Amino acid sequence: MAAAGGSGPAGPGVLGAAGAGWDGDFLARYRLVSAKLRKRFLRKPNVSEAAEQFGVLARELRAQESLPYAAWCQLAVARCAQSLFHGPGEAQALTEAARLFLRQERDLQQRLSLSGGFGEHLQASHSCFAFAARLHLELGQPALAAGLCLELGSALRDMEQPGQAAPHFQRAAELLAAAELPLEALHCLGELASCLLLTRDYDGALAVLTQAQLLAQAGPSPPSGAFLEMLVRCEVSRVLLLLLLQPPLPKLLPEHAQTLEKYCWEAFESGLGAGQLPQAGYLPPGLFLLLQSTVMACQEKDLEALKVLQAELWPLLSPEQNHLLHLVLQEMISPSGQGA
Repeated sequence: MAAAGGSGPAGPGVLGAAGAGWDGDFLARYRLVSAKLRKRFLRKPNVSEAAEQFGVLARELRAQESLPYAAWCQLAVARCAQSLFHGPGEAQALTEAARLFLRQERDLQQRLSLSGGFGEHLQASHSCFAFAARLHLELGQPALAAGLCLELGSALRDMEQPGQAAPHFQRAAELLAAAELPLEALHCLGELASCLLLTRDYDGALAVLTQAQLLAQAGPSPPSGAFLEMLVRCEVSRVLLLLLLQPPLPKLLPEHAQTLEKYCWEAFESGLGAGQLPQAGYLPPGLFLLLQSTVMACQEKDLEALKVLQAELWPLLSPEQNHLLHLVLQEMISPSGQGA
């Protein structure tokens, strides 16, 4: 924790006595408590008391919106916990420091209208989250480590940094899958796919949605609830991405070929020949038929039919999927020759 801890710790005696008439000299109070941690001849420092005092100072500073100073005090608490070999306490203090640094970064962005922020507090937050997650893993708590990755990823996405958020969602999904929490892992994969779409990494989003669909299919049978919702989302988004990317047949992966086969002319004709609708799987029949018509309109380069289908599909799709369909339409109007 050397990178995260780099200062000293504090406790209730000093802070309690000075609390009411505090003159705002943060460094003086901080050093006063830190001095108690120095080793003296035949006397061991009271690390627990110092940690408690640093915690009190952190709460006072946070109440006064002195967030970076409060975060530094939490780092001192974490350092004390580390010296006491108290892993859970160290992880908790690091997490609190990470949230304080993150809140400071958000406040600066909002006050100064800086979309990128300053980065200094964000980097400190990232470091603290990483140390805390590593501690949870060492303590055999992968779900808690994943929760911190998810929290940081969500914050970065909300600050309009989807490219920076994506790796944290991916790490959270990996940890949750390893912890056998498939529903939570699916949520993280969904967030990861959305970030990749925002950064226009359509190939990456297609791969993640395919992974999520396989994971959802391994869930309860027949699928229901959140598993079913994820299956529908993955199926529709994957079909739209395939229509957008237009991978050549030699490069079409088997799992993608199997998906498109359900929507091609051959499947439609075989369904009619048997006197039944084509197999819709877990999609509602109406949505399946509209999606199948969309695939066939793209195969036939029928622009007018695709415009009609876009209007019919609009209320059935998510904003993200409607944007993908819009891109498919634009690609048909003005082909780039390279998919998206």
